Amino acid sequence: MTKELVLKRNKYGINLILDKDTPFPKLLEAITEKFKETGTFFKDAKMAVSFEGRELTPEEEQRILDVITANSSIQIVCIMENGTALEEKMKARIEAREAEAANSYPYMEAENAGADFYKGNLRSGQVLESYSSITLIGDVNPGAKIISQGNIVILGSLKGNAHAGATGDSGCFIFALEMKPIQLQIGEYIAKSPDKEKGGRGLRKRESTAANAYSPQIATAKEGTICIEPVTRGRLNNLF
Repeated sequence: MTKELVLKRNKYGINLILDKDTPFPKLLEAITEKFKETGTFFKDAKMAVSFEGRELTPEEEQRILDVITANSSIQIVCIMENGTALEEKMKARIEAREAEAANSYPYMEAENAGADFYKGNLRSGQVLESYSSITLIGDVNPGAKIISQGNIVILGSLKGNAHAGATGDSGCFIFALEMKPIQLQIGEYIAKSPDKEKGGRGLRKRESTAANAYSPQIATAKEGTICIEPVTRGRLNNLF
């Protein structure tokens, strides 16, 4: 086990414990060697990554992610918080947020029972995929994409791309606490935000005012158009 790096894995992803005194170029070399050795063990796993032991700038985090993906077949879906007892801490936080969401939107609980749950922000270039419905506790930033064969629930901001009903189910929905996507797709229907649209259908927003610009919203496919509406109890009753 090298002094520069300790790698631990749990069911939520990989935790990299980094030596705080090692020069960053030498640290990158150690990470390169470690994932060359263990990359085949992880195969094509979709995993989250967390960092512990030293403070990293966003640029350093990105360089580490680039090294991991270049030297293994791991698909990194997000960066999680660091700290001790990571698995237990993340499990407790996810369960707490699930309970909070269920209390606020009880009809979503039944629809998403057994769905995939992920905690962390998706950065530019990252893609998170699910074979069922998915709930993301975090943000989807510009340049990132979330894809689900079922519904998508984002307990955060959607500012990138989202594709629900990826196998062609146009009856799925996309929910976000803040809805500012670059592109949405539900089943076979695709729409872009008005400032990105260069012809064709754009996103249709109902009651889009300053008062509800940052309120929870839901996107569904209607009459060949993707429509975004504020979330209300009546809207959820109609949906389910």
